[in-house]
Amino acid sequence: MAKLGIRTGDRVRVLAGKDKGKEAKVLAVDPERQRVVVERVNLVKRATRATQKNPNGGLLEIEGSIHISNVALVCPKCSQPTRVGRRREDGTRIRECKKCGNDID
Repeated sequence: MAKLGIRTGDRVRVLAGKDKGKEAKVLAVDPERQRVVVERVNLVKRATRATQKNPNGGLLEIEGSIHISNVALVCPKCSQPTRVGRRREDGTRIRECKKCGNDID
């Protein structure tokens, strides 16, 4: 399984697909399938039955997952989409921006 440079809560820019160019927050990461769920990106309609929570049922718009290769992490310092580098410091792994060299977390 490949190591992913993107985590839940990161800000990403969509590089491909119908939502290309959008910037949003990552809601979930599935490392096994290499997919991410990004806020308000790849919206799909889901038919739901009537329940006590949702008495009318009907169509819900929810976020679908997209492949991780179609998003790029946005560096909090330089605000540019970038690749993620990793380095070890005092036994902890630190992610760093490949463009400006600053730490991401």
